Amino acid sequence: MAKASEVKTGNVLRFNGELVTVEEFIHRTPGNLRAFYQAKMRNVKTGKLAEYRFRVDEAVEIARVETNDYQYLYEDGDFFVVMDNNTYEQFNIPKFLFGDTARFLKEGMNVIVAFESDEPIMAHAPTTVELEITYTEPAVKGDTSTSALKNATVETGVEIKVPLFINQGDKVKVDTRTGNYVERVK
Repeated sequence: MAKASEVKTGNVLRFNGELVTVEEFIHRTPGNLRAFYQAKMRNVKTGKLAEYRFRVDEAVEIARVETNDYQYLYEDGDFFVVMDNNTYEQFNIPKFLFGDTARFLKEGMNVIVAFESDEPIMAHAPTTVELEITYTEPAVKGDTSTSALKNATVETGVEIKVPLFINQGDKVKVDTRTGNYVERVK
């Protein structure tokens, strides 16, 4: 057990029996009242945001979380199978931990997974990925100078909006958080 004064932004706490990540942790000293810590915490499993005031000497449990790079191998039902790059050990990670970024995962990609006592609690895909366009309508001559967008399907099967000058077979960089086109890759 640690004191509230030892908590930092980014720590993972066991709070009311649930794992939460500390998003904001501010020390407050209002006028002639006692000092306290104002915390914004996000539940790891549900994603809900909670606010709480900790007394300076209040006991908190900081969870021991190991975060490491893993290589995404393949999809297996409701799980993604990833491999530790150092030990070659394989782990099944539930798909919901990746959220919307899971649709951009491609075999061989590096992902970040956090474990708390052998249980995966958080997973992140890369912020941007390079994917090949498998299908898109050809651009009409003369339309390529405007900033208009058209639909395109990438190699993972996801449909995104790309500029008119992008053709089938081109590689593009996609932001996995929003699903937006970033740039064409040479």
